[in-house]
Amino acid sequence: MRLDAEFLCSALTIAECPRWKRAEVALAGRSNVGISSLLNALAGRKNLARISKTPGRTRCLNFFTVGERLALVDLPGYGYAKIAHSEAQKIAGLIEEYMRKRRELKALVLLIDPRRGPQKEEFTIAQLLNFASSRVGDCHLIVVATKCDKLKRADRGAALRRFEAIGVAPSICSSVTGEGIDQLRRQILSVGSAPREDSSSATAADRSHTGQGFR
Repeated sequence: MRLDAEFLCSALTIAECPRWKRAEVALAGRSNVGISSLLNALAGRKNLARISKTPGRTRCLNFFTVGERLALVDLPGYGYAKIAHSEAQKIAGLIEEYMRKRRELKALVLLIDPRRGPQKEEFTIAQLLNFASSRVGDCHLIVVATKCDKLKRADRGAALRRFEAIGVAPSICSSVTGEGIDQLRRQILSVGSAPREDSSSATAADRSHTGQGFR
């Protein structure tokens, strides 16, 4: 099963987001959790998403089309201490506004380093998704324990028990070894398998946004 993703555009505000009928799967996590690496692994490409040596570079919403029904949305990373407080607040506000208002959001992939487990920010995002589900329809949470290649197998049991409080059993993944990538890819693709109201409107919206990114 393939995940053929193509970068479409970036948005600095909700108003700049594409207008379409696609189901959106957003990816969220701390600045150093490896979202870009995971995107590349899911698509089987090395340079779909740019990987910066400096965490916290992504300050906008990056949209990737997958076929005609689905889109991936790379949310800005959070929790990076070296950016200005005002900038961190702006990023947090953009993430919250997207999750609260974006009706196309159908699932959120929340990446968490299993060596630290979910923290206050991850619980806040899970609560925001619950709020979004009550406002714009069903949105489900996919929790990913990423960078599992950095965790000794003997330590996995204790690490995964840290996730119990968030209420969703995590998928174990590694962009380096490929562990868990196929399973996560299937979960994401299943979000876009439901029938849509109008396929032509999505295609037209895609064309109107091509080349308008800030990336």
